[in-house]
Amino acid sequence: MLKQVIELFDLLDSSKANGEVIKELLLEKNQKNVIVESVQGDKGKTDFIKIKISGIKGKDKGGDAPTLGIIGRLGGLGARPERIGFVSDGDGALTVLSVALKLSEMATQGDHLDGDVIVTTHICPDAPTRPHDPVPFMDSPVDIYTMNKHEIDAEMDAILSVDTTKGNRIINHKGFAVSPTVKEGYILRVSEDLLDIMQNVTGKLPVTFPITTQDITPYGNGIYHLNSILQPSVATKAPVVGIAITAETPVPGCATGATHLTDIEMASRFCLEVAKAFGRKQCRFFDEQEFSRLKKLYGDLSHLQTFGNMEE
Repeated sequence: MLKQVIELFDLLDSSKANGEVIKELLLEKNQKNVIVESVQGDKGKTDFIKIKISGIKGKDKGGDAPTLGIIGRLGGLGARPERIGFVSDGDGALTVLSVALKLSEMATQGDHLDGDVIVTTHICPDAPTRPHDPVPFMDSPVDIYTMNKHEIDAEMDAILSVDTTKGNRIINHKGFAVSPTVKEGYILRVSEDLLDIMQNVTGKLPVTFPITTQDITPYGNGIYHLNSILQPSVATKAPVVGIAITAETPVPGCATGATHLTDIEMASRFCLEVAKAFGRKQCRFFDEQEFSRLKKLYGDLSHLQTFGNMEE
């Protein structure tokens, strides 16, 4: 998928990057189900983009194949005028848009997945930055709730949330890593099916990363978060898995020249293979029976998806 990654990187590494440019590219590939919506926030403007690639047995065609959501989570593609160029934080958007482009091209060649795939992200070449320890974070022109509103679709039966996760000392691996599955306030075991796909794609042992209860609570509650990779989990009942684009050393989200296209290609290829298997019901994000037993034994934890006592 390196061709698709390079093609999109050329479009996104620009002060003029926007949703309409990406929509135009996808229309050229006969992908007509593309929605772009510009949203003005307190700190600027961004373009949300949603691409739906229909499967031959998906809900779009009246079938029962499950729908996979692939979300590119980020603050922005660039931090202009403070920084010139594509920032590390944009890797999530580049990854998922590469998947959408590849799926669109596959469809023109007669290769259709079983289930529908919905790809969402946002495109902002001039997002602000903000302080964070150990390295600065990218900020966003819109808040996390606006992102969830535009990037999560009710049709998504499971979600891959792809986000640059380099600004920490938790993951000391260059490439990408997979989180445990998060569902309705529960941190569940890492999906064995996803690990199988990861080792097939990378040709190496799979890499996972730890998450905490703090990471699956909403932003804005005054509690430390690794980053926003699992924020989609606070706004859906669907299982969510974080796909972290990683580095061996802490890299600021606002750093330019820090995007490794071969790592993006590998993560994109992983998401594509998950989409193939998930639509055929050959990839489980969690064990439904075990989850049911957990809830029976320990109760509902969906309050972790809220502000808890802050709401009082």
